[in-house]
Amino acid sequence: MCSLINRSLQRQIFNKQVYLITIISNNSCDSAIYSRTIISDKTGNSTVLVAGLHDTKMPQSKPAHCDGSSLEQFSGHTDRFGGITVMSSEEPCLPSQFDQKLEASLTAWKEKKVRGLWFKVALEDASWVPSLAKNEFVFHHAKPGYVMMCRWLPVSELNNIPPFAHTMFGVGAIVVNSAQEILVVKEKYLPDFPHWKLPGGYVEPGENLADAALREVLEETGVKTEFQFLLTFRHMHGAMFGCSDCYFVVSLKPTSEEINMCPREIAACQWMKVDDYLNSPHTIETNKFFVKKYLECQKSGTGMTYESSVHPFVKRRMCIYSISSGQEHSLSEKNNS
Repeated sequence: MCSLINRSLQRQIFNKQVYLITIISNNSCDSAIYSRTIISDKTGNSTVLVAGLHDTKMPQSKPAHCDGSSLEQFSGHTDRFGGITVMSSEEPCLPSQFDQKLEASLTAWKEKKVRGLWFKVALEDASWVPSLAKNEFVFHHAKPGYVMMCRWLPVSELNNIPPFAHTMFGVGAIVVNSAQEILVVKEKYLPDFPHWKLPGGYVEPGENLADAALREVLEETGVKTEFQFLLTFRHMHGAMFGCSDCYFVVSLKPTSEEINMCPREIAACQWMKVDDYLNSPHTIETNKFFVKKYLECQKSGTGMTYESSVHPFVKRRMCIYSISSGQEHSLSEKNNS
């Protein structure tokens, strides 16, 4: 990896920030300018228009040892499956040197029998993408700040690179008050099918199902609730972005009843008698099924509750849902033993 030998200099030139960096490696002595063109509005928000490393000519002669006799390679991080992940944010490389560095790295990785190769390319290093594509790397997934490209090296071994996340989680809530009224909403952006539905929405990354349900009900209706049990879920394919979709329905107990509807997402919100909801022509059959199952669970005293615990191997927090009939179950003693 290139090493920085003198301080980065930062200057303001009109609306540009320019960083002058002198880079010296074992076999090359070059200079580069990393520039970002930024526009700012009156609120102080900034937008990056152009970013990247660019070659620049410097009135400087190369030392005798900079003869290009050997090529630098990417280091990356080795994973437990025998793969390597290279992050452009950690290993910057000039566009003019990238192809040679990649070729040298691929040769070395093949000799070492590396299996899966991953390049996490930051947005400002997007110039890497065409070269990676020409070298048989494919897109695996992308997020606003980067794209992940991968390649499977073994020619006699089945490609074991897993696909990116392909299932989305949504949650809906059955909220029934002491007067046997159910909290229902109409979506603002579904004018051609104005049915009464359960409040809810998509589960955010890193969010538990129960927490997602509490948040969505509060955001859409202003009603505060507490989790009771998981009732049922629906699994469907070919949903948004071609992903599969799991829709979990939970029972929540209201701790407040005043409605403060979100006008950005919701067209209408109200408490409706459960019987009226079941008999309404504006209630779809799937939601009627959910509510009937809720009434059955209320009558029998059964439902799926969850226990928070820690995975014994990876040491990550997890929620385990199980059917409960009022008898307490605990995992904490087992997991700590």
